[in-house]
Parts: sequence; structure tokens; C-alpha cells
Amino acid sequence: MDKANISPIRLTPGAAEEVKKLLQGATEAPYLRVGVKGGGCSGVAYMLGFDAIMEDDDLFEVAGIPVIMKKAHGMYLMGMEIDYEPEAKGFVFRGA
Repeated sequence: MDKANISPIRLTPGAAEEVKKLLQGATEAPYLRVGVKGGGCSGVAYMLGFDAIMEDDDLFEVAGIPVIMKKAHGMYLMGMEIDYEPEAKGFVFRGA
């Protein structure tokens, strides 16, 4: 695991607030996992969830939240902003 100073992602204040609310009850999975999956002709899909840290994860602190991601995912997430849209009750990924 690597604790880097600069995270490839940014959480908006609204997203950070919502994640902190959700983390209050997530004692068994205390980290916010951000990642990608897929590939091929449809591109990648972004993932967000709570998980335990694994050996091949990078660890970052973003807005006071411990964020983990697979080392290989950093290049796909570089400059990504994550926002929370209350009217849609969901998180939105926005490119740099």
C-alpha cells in the first residue's frame, strides 16, 4: 500500500458530505473504494463503494475520507471529480 500526497480524484463538498453520512454505519468497510471496470468498445464504467483495504491498493485522504483504489486504476481516474446529485440520489463522475 502506498500513501500518496496527491489523490487522482476530487470529491465535491456535497459528495464528501454524503460519503461521510454513509460511512457512519460502515464499520466493517471503512474505506471508500473508487475504481473502474470494463473496457472494449463501450469504454470504462466507474465504480464507487465501501471496502476493506487490500495489498494492491493505493490509499489517499480526500476531504477527510480514506479513499482506496487499485494502483492500475489511477491512470483512468486522474483528474476525475465525483459529485453527489440529491435530486437523482446518486453520485456522478465528471472528467477533468
